[in-house]
Amino acid sequence: MKRKASPTSSGTHERRPNAESWNLRLYVAGQTPRSLTALSNLRKLCAEHLPPECTIEVIDLVEKPQLARRDQILAIPTLVRNLPAPMRKIIGDLSNTERVLVGLDWQPRNGEARP
Repeated sequence: MKRKASPTSSGTHERRPNAESWNLRLYVAGQTPRSLTALSNLRKLCAEHLPPECTIEVIDLVEKPQLARRDQILAIPTLVRNLPAPMRKIIGDLSNTERVLVGLDWQPRNGEARP
């Protein structure tokens, strides 16, 4: 399976979605400890639990505050799963892995177990 990567405004890389891919957006406000913790926890979660075709886009609302209203973000950090549908939102630093996986409605393939 091919992977395409392109840099986003925040410096992270985004891959193009396909039928098996997951698209996650993490809304943060600058480089606060809570934002950095959420990003670190999300990267770890993707590496250890989610499908390999998982993309992370980081949206810094300090740089683009208009996106908070457009995307209906009420608290930060907020993780939004855009793909696969339906969209899901999780608020917090994502430190509780099991709770985040349940919130994302992660259904492991046969033989894979939840943490």
